[in-house]
Amino acid sequence: MDLGIAGRKAIVCASSRGLGRGCAMALADAGCDVVINGRDERQLEKTAAEIRAKARGKINAVAADVSTPDGQAALFKACPEPDILVNNNAGPPFRDFRELDRKAMLDGVVANMVVAIELIQKAIEPMKARRFGRIVNITSGTVKLPQAGLDLSSGARGGLSIFVAGVARQIADRNVTINNLLPGAFETDRLRTVLSGAAKRKGISYEEAKAERIASIPAKRLGNAAEFGAACAFLCSGQAGFITGQNLLIDGGAFPGAL
Repeated sequence: MDLGIAGRKAIVCASSRGLGRGCAMALADAGCDVVINGRDERQLEKTAAEIRAKARGKINAVAADVSTPDGQAALFKACPEPDILVNNNAGPPFRDFRELDRKAMLDGVVANMVVAIELIQKAIEPMKARRFGRIVNITSGTVKLPQAGLDLSSGARGGLSIFVAGVARQIADRNVTINNLLPGAFETDRLRTVLSGAAKRKGISYEEAKAERIASIPAKRLGNAAEFGAACAFLCSGQAGFITGQNLLIDGGAFPGAL
């Protein structure tokens, strides 16, 4: 399927590994010029080389912390007027809510809500002027199915989801869309950290903790970054202009509901 975005310019935040990498790979495969981003310069350059080997468009790697003003400035220097913006950022560590002090809570909200809003503010007006824009926020399945210990992550990402729901409807008439992707259990460094913590708390092995998680998923497997990236690329496509303000849950059926 031709997604109709060859030649479009994309920024994919936190894309040196994991789900962000999957999104960058899919957009590059669709012919976009992609700015990828990460804090680990060595890992970032490795990912850039891997994507360039398969890409139809140009790949530019920007080593920066997207949570900082300087990091955001570096991204928009590399791509001043993106057609596509994929927001992604690491979540706070697993922690009982009683252990969260004020600074930790504010840091979590900034990282997983405020940063995405700041980047949208920077990208939105040129998108409106060109009458094309696709914004995808990578949030979490815990927005719909909260998990104890990830309360700060879920709360901040849930706040982002509600915030952009109103914004999306203000700009829909300019062919600019904003949607959220809610990943469940994917084979990523983040999940490995969560499972390692669970194994330690339960006094079981990592493999046992992983098997327990897989058993809880109707699909009986973990997701992979390539299929997540394909979903992101479709939401960024020319054909997805009538989809906006939505939360797409990708979790192998783990959420026990129809709505």
